[in-house]
Amino acid sequence: MYTEFKILIHYSFSNLIVFISLIILIFLNNFLVLFPYIFTSSRHMRFCFALSLILNYLGSFLAHLTSMGTSFVLIPFMVIIESIILIIRPITLSIRLTANMIDGHLLLSLLGSSGVGMNSFVLLVVLVVVQFILFVLAIFVSLIQAYVFSILSALYRREV
Repeated sequence: MYTEFKILIHYSFSNLIVFISLIILIFLNNFLVLFPYIFTSSRHMRFCFALSLILNYLGSFLAHLTSMGTSFVLIPFMVIIESIILIIRPITLSIRLTANMIDGHLLLSLLGSSGVGMNSFVLLVVLVVVQFILFVLAIFVSLIQAYVFSILSALYRREV
């Protein structure tokens, strides 16, 4: 991970610290969501959207709306298309993170509530094993989502 971020952010140590701490923040936030009766900020669209906006628009991004050599006829269309792209990127990052964190917790809570009326011991053991497997899978999903969010933010930041 260190070498991948190092390549993406042009060997800037301060940016490297920001993106690695971002992975840790998102992973811990997503990990806490997996426990019952805990509602963390990574399940809020406001948190994810604000995080992606801050990371992607720290610098001056308006200078990159058109490329060098674009004809004067195409400049208005290029500005509109690039503006839409710049608006959609933080939205898709926040929706991806929020949806993936909600679905794991929702699946675990639905399976947990189905075991209340079970009379069979074998079915209850199977349900507990399936929930444990899903819990481990949700931990890995939270780590992967933190990694994907950070990598995409670094890639978007590199383009700006």
